[in-house]
Amino acid sequence: MAFRSVVKLQPEAANRLWRSLCSYGGPTVGAVDEASREFIKTKTKNDFKREILELKHPIGCATTVLRRWADNGREVSSPELRRFSAKLLKLNRFNHALQIMDWLESHPMFRLSPADHAIKMELIIKVKGLMEAEDYFQNISGTASRKAACFPLLRGYVEGRDTEKAEAFMAKLNELGLIVSPHLCNLMMKLYMATSQFGKVLLVIQEMKRNRIPLDVLSYNLWMNASGEISGVKSVEKVYAEMMRDGDVQIGWSSLCTLANVYVKSGKFEKAGLVLKSAERKLSTCNRLGYLFLITQHASLKNKDEVLRLWEASKAVGGRITCANYICVLSCLVKLGDLVEAERVFREWESNHGKYDVRVSNVLLGAYVRNGLMDKAESLHLHTMERGGCPNYKTWEILMEGWVKSQEMEKAIGAMKTAFSMLKDCHWRPSDGIVIAIAKYFEKNGDVEGALWYVKTIHDLGFASLPVYKLLLRMHLSSQKPAFDILQMIENDKIEMDNEARALVRAVKE
Repeated sequence: MAFRSVVKLQPEAANRLWRSLCSYGGPTVGAVDEASREFIKTKTKNDFKREILELKHPIGCATTVLRRWADNGREVSSPELRRFSAKLLKLNRFNHALQIMDWLESHPMFRLSPADHAIKMELIIKVKGLMEAEDYFQNISGTASRKAACFPLLRGYVEGRDTEKAEAFMAKLNELGLIVSPHLCNLMMKLYMATSQFGKVLLVIQEMKRNRIPLDVLSYNLWMNASGEISGVKSVEKVYAEMMRDGDVQIGWSSLCTLANVYVKSGKFEKAGLVLKSAERKLSTCNRLGYLFLITQHASLKNKDEVLRLWEASKAVGGRITCANYICVLSCLVKLGDLVEAERVFREWESNHGKYDVRVSNVLLGAYVRNGLMDKAESLHLHTMERGGCPNYKTWEILMEGWVKSQEMEKAIGAMKTAFSMLKDCHWRPSDGIVIAIAKYFEKNGDVEGALWYVKTIHDLGFASLPVYKLLLRMHLSSQKPAFDILQMIENDKIEMDNEARALVRAVKE
């Protein structure tokens, strides 16, 4: 049982906490100027803690504030440290949040609650990985604590799409009698939907019913989706009817959107429209998410007027309209082919957001490229950079595809070089069509050196292919240049050769 504990950090304990918090790389004490120190001194205890949580650069600044807290012998309670760690988790400051939980667990005056174990499990997964998390789970004692900690561990397996480990873990939890709510079952059904194992979703539902585990709204939504994939509309309607009879479940807009989506996929557009009208009546005036789901559904039905009407209606919901909201409606308008309205919404976004997010402009940029409007695309690209936008790999991919289509290959190659320089930070890969088109450009111009640089680059990045290697072999054969490097790359990449490739290899070796 958790209890409120208060301790005063003595100098030795304070120094241990300080060293622990500073063990993770980042700005040091010297990074905080004297003005900041004086400002902190003027704070009350509550203001002081709030200042910690609101810091923009947690690694250096937060540890400095915590050190002053400890050095001054301030009293700390377990609820305060819990709130602090949970807040740091929400702010993605995982290392320091975990260090605080470690310190809390190791201190003899404190005892971790089940909720603490769940938070610590989540932090271990983010900082150290699933293997460390598995070890931690094994060492947790107490049914309540294990029950709380099993959810983040299972979610880790689901996010990694590790079906084998997830199923083994669920079997273990079942043996321990820890599966008593729908949440773990919902996670498994999400995994099966993500991996297209729709039949297993139905098996989970059967297991829940057999073990008298109640179904919640998400359970029914996942069941409807799986049934739609397996058996079609009739089976989904049966699930929905059962949901309506379940007195413990309140049907909201999400379930109706799920049903409408099944109707859309099966071509029953009139039924989908009627269901969406019902869903609209259940929208919250406090949350914009439901509006965005309905906007997306109406875009699928090609109801442009409804898309625009719901977008305007969503503005009545309190709170800031985010970039993600604008991306949603822009994508729908682009899908509907209305670039004029998309441009209007884009200008609205620009006027309401000071910080430029290229993910928003990329939606319009892609629409211009797909419609062959390269002048507009280039103009938007320049405008974006003038406004302080920083092009990402997707920006360069869009431009690259446009320039390849318009045969402006030098621009396309320049864009690809820039995109390649960003690959260390993401898993993006250009399409096979773009890769081959640029390789053919080198071949057409007889640029052996350029082609060799290009193939070496994509080889190093891990996406060279047989067609590209054959093209390069042809060029070396035509120019009578040695191809030792190419043959070595082909061998290293374990490329499966066809008859043409084998003939080219024999020819360049002669």
